[in-house]
Amino acid sequence: MSLKSSNKTEVNTTELVISIDPATFEAAVEKEYQRQKKNIQIKGFRKGKVSRKLAEREFGEGAFYEGAINSLLGPEIDAAVNETGLILVDRPNVEVTSISKEEGVELKAICVTKPEIEIADYKGIKASKAVKEITDEDIDRQIDMIRKKNARIVSVDDRAAQLDDEVIIDFEGFFGDEAFEGGKGEDHPLRLGSGQFIPGFEDQIVGHNIGDEFDVNVKFPEDYQMTDYAGKDATFKVKLKAISYEELPEINDDLVKDATEFDTVDEYKADIRTKLEEAAVNQAEASFENEIMNALIAKVDSPIPNCMYEQRIDALMRSFEQQLQSQGMDLNLYFQYTGMDMDSFRETYRERAVNEVKLRLALEKIAELEGLEATEEDINNGLAELAASNNIDIEMVKRIVPLDDYATDIKVQKAVDLVKENAVVDETPAEEKAE
Repeated sequence: MSLKSSNKTEVNTTELVISIDPATFEAAVEKEYQRQKKNIQIKGFRKGKVSRKLAEREFGEGAFYEGAINSLLGPEIDAAVNETGLILVDRPNVEVTSISKEEGVELKAICVTKPEIEIADYKGIKASKAVKEITDEDIDRQIDMIRKKNARIVSVDDRAAQLDDEVIIDFEGFFGDEAFEGGKGEDHPLRLGSGQFIPGFEDQIVGHNIGDEFDVNVKFPEDYQMTDYAGKDATFKVKLKAISYEELPEINDDLVKDATEFDTVDEYKADIRTKLEEAAVNQAEASFENEIMNALIAKVDSPIPNCMYEQRIDALMRSFEQQLQSQGMDLNLYFQYTGMDMDSFRETYRERAVNEVKLRLALEKIAELEGLEATEEDINNGLAELAASNNIDIEMVKRIVPLDDYATDIKVQKAVDLVKENAVVDETPAEEKAE
């Protein structure tokens, strides 16, 4: 291989001209012939017994050129890229510009390169860090959770249904006189006021008694996920079959002893307060970091290849698809429920992908400017934690995890820590900031 030239043709794009000498090309052609030999058949010759010279005379001199060149592309382009020191963010677009046995092969590779990010003023970023004050109402809300867990379900047969009741209903939906798909249910449990059904449905059950059969008239929202139903008037024929409600127990020492590890209500409340205060501190720290990271993103205005955004969208979509599969769904079914298609779904990830790519590039640049490194100890400690958390051997982790990428992740985290340590807590009152 010979790198004949390397020219930056536009921002984040470099054109490489690469020549492959005749001997290397000839060796690749011979190797391709040997690979295909067993399948070559010409009249008068047994399959697999046709010489290369005869095959080229029958099928043309370039019969094995395409396979030969394809076998050379990867290593030859990798060698050229290494020679230039370029960092590519996408597969090169390769064009064969000339080819012959006598002269070898000449290639032109258009390479999209990692952008050079300019980032300044990343120290001293101002961000809010307000810790929420924990009130008695916050504690009471936690207390109500344990009451709900120990609630008693009481059946009702002497009054009409009310909001917050749990009812059992049969229903069937119609557009005019025609029943529509997905609009029928039997023995369906529904908490009135939960918003589980479309607006207006649950309110029209209130006031009815067990055994009542009645119509519920509603209008599907204009933005309903099933677009064929959006904005349509519908009638549901409903039968009310049962009514019940939750009876919450009184909070006292006996309930606390039965339901928690504490002996008294006071002890339990003190523990709740401690945990809520810790959570408030963690939340404030997370919000502080998010505000700082958003400020960093805003500082990135260098041109970034669009392919980096598309690749990040691809990764986010793969992750979402894996979540769907764990729930027994796939993207096609998800699209049916949401009324989306692949293009519109990808667009929902675009803003997030743009921000994540910009942030990553900014942090990598900060790590470079600050001379941050991932030491062998950093890497080994991190891999040991991964091994322990996944209950596998550390040597297996080292085989699975790309160590160069992992080292970069460590440097990026060090850059996050550096920016946070040098940030300034913004004490401006919320009212002034809003103005």
